[in-house]
Amino acid sequence: MQTIRRLAYCRAGLVGNPSDGYNGKTIALTMKNFHVEAELFPSPRMEILTPAHDSNQFASIDEMIDHINLDGYYGGDRLIKATIKTFVDYCDVQQSIEPELYHQPFTIRYSTNIPRGVGLAGSSAIVVATIRCLIENFQVTIPQPVQAALARYVENDELGIACGFQDRVAQVYEGLMWMDFTAMRIENDHLCGQYQPVDSSRLPPLYLVYNRRASKSSGKVHGALRNRIGDDNRMIGTMDQIAELVPPAREAIAAGNGGQLHALMDRNFDLRAELYDIRPTDLAMINTARDVGASAKFAGSGGAIIGTFTDEKMYRELCAAILRANPNWKIVRPVVA
Repeated sequence: MQTIRRLAYCRAGLVGNPSDGYNGKTIALTMKNFHVEAELFPSPRMEILTPAHDSNQFASIDEMIDHINLDGYYGGDRLIKATIKTFVDYCDVQQSIEPELYHQPFTIRYSTNIPRGVGLAGSSAIVVATIRCLIENFQVTIPQPVQAALARYVENDELGIACGFQDRVAQVYEGLMWMDFTAMRIENDHLCGQYQPVDSSRLPPLYLVYNRRASKSSGKVHGALRNRIGDDNRMIGTMDQIAELVPPAREAIAAGNGGQLHALMDRNFDLRAELYDIRPTDLAMINTARDVGASAKFAGSGGAIIGTFTDEKMYRELCAAILRANPNWKIVRPVVA
């Protein structure tokens, strides 16, 4: 067995999030700007190696508490353990792995440059990259919709971290993806929605801004909302309105109508603000972008925003405004993976 390396890119929700967790619709993209790389290679014993930020060594109590606030009492190793278990459980049911292969130990490790705690799907990228390594290592075939469903199961069911389908679908398929979760189907005993690629060449210019000091777990955000939304008809109605933005957004992208997409993305955030308490720093990020004429909405669960701009002059103004507003904010231009 040779060393296997597989990537998974970060995800940014373009329109419709967070309705994916509530049988809604979304359009999302993966970005080459940031990724996770998982590496699997033979070894005498089974071992999971973690990067420095998962270490249990800290410079101070403050640094340890910051780590706990972001990751809880576990790091990325729990994601890998849960992924391996979920993968093996699935393959056992499908009877797709030769029994002797289970006795061939390996080491797996990952590295990441995805900004942490800003809603760019860094944890699901670890899971997806690990699944890709396991598929190659055990030479099994798993349909893409099922890969996404397994990746969600790892966090939502195995680890109890509240999450939707969007991130995993986008990262498994890559590129710009349309996703419909209104009529889920069963494939290989797993829930799957309807997924189709969208031509990313028709997108207007995009920017992404993230807060390097945001540090917030998306599971805490989505879990709190699920507890609140319950049977609240008003909140359910608002989530439905967010999902209803997706069909016209898909049409706007196909038509190259940047102005229409701009309005729909802004509306997405405004509706979301009716469901969540928006942190002052996140709201300031939104307003800073909108003040120069760009659209702005959350890329995920908060800490990063994505939007459209019209031309290079507006982008220069946006860069200058971001730099003035907060030294911890970083702006990049997404490269669709």
